Amino acid sequence: MIKEYDVVKAKKDLSDIVLKGCRGAVIIIYREPTLGYEVEFIDNEGDTLDVLTVYPDDIESSG
Repeated sequence: MIKEYDVVKAKKDLSDIVLKGCRGAVIIIYREPTLGYEVEFIDNEGDTLDVLTVYPDDIESSG
């Protein structure tokens, strides 16, 4: 189960800059109306690429 502050990675391209394999941290979990996550995705230098709302099929645990 993914929790707040977990490090996750994108299972597919999510935008033009957040591509498959990109890592990020879960900052908010939404339970209604459906399960979703607000994730801050970062580049290899630790700079923010984007903050996206994603769904369980979009991400997986990076640990």
